[in-house]
Amino acid sequence: MRTLTVVGHRGDPYRVRENTLSSIRSAFARGADAVEIDVRLTRDGEAVLLHDETLQRLWGHDVRLDAVTAPQLEELTGGGIPTLRQALTAAGAGRVMIDLPGATPESVRTVVGQVRECGARERTYYSAGPDSMLAVRAADPGAEIALTWTTLAPPRRVLIDAVAPTWLNYRFGLVSRELTDALHRDGLLVAAWTADTRRTMRRLVAAGVDSVTTNRVDALAGVRAEFGLSGR
Repeated sequence: MRTLTVVGHRGDPYRVRENTLSSIRSAFARGADAVEIDVRLTRDGEAVLLHDETLQRLWGHDVRLDAVTAPQLEELTGGGIPTLRQALTAAGAGRVMIDLPGATPESVRTVVGQVRECGARERTYYSAGPDSMLAVRAADPGAEIALTWTTLAPPRRVLIDAVAPTWLNYRFGLVSRELTDALHRDGLLVAAWTADTRRTMRRLVAAGVDSVTTNRVDALAGVRAEFGLSGR
């Protein structure tokens, strides 16, 4: 049976603040197979969940994450920003896609090392552009990778060979049946982000994608059921 992976974008952000433990739990409760989280490092090297470079948008503090220590961050946010370790625990047996905005080789090694220490390697995969995914591949030769790609021009074969992704991860507007068929012939799975209308979700499913990242997990789970697909 054909499958479709439902990925909660930063958890369940339309109901609960993104990249928090409550948001992760809400996404899984509403039918997600996986959650996408964004991971950055504090000044003292703690891996925590935050998409932006600063705390301004979500937490009201115009300060860079990499300028504060983990104890300072806890004080500024009332403990609202979880560590990667806490997030992996909150996900239970669920899969976790770790996006790595602003990654460096050092931060990638820290994140990959913490995933391994938490015993979560088999249910974790990584997503970002080529440089970050090359760093992940260097840190863990067996890691599952969803290479984010933002153009219809295909990745060069040398890059595919070096990154060895399981998935190519596209902005939803780029995806077509022709694209997914070509990638499937090459042995790659196709992921799309971030689809929030049922119309777009249905178009992506009809185009043959294998995974969709969304801010509306329950809506996507409903569309998956319409097509008679199972989770992955």
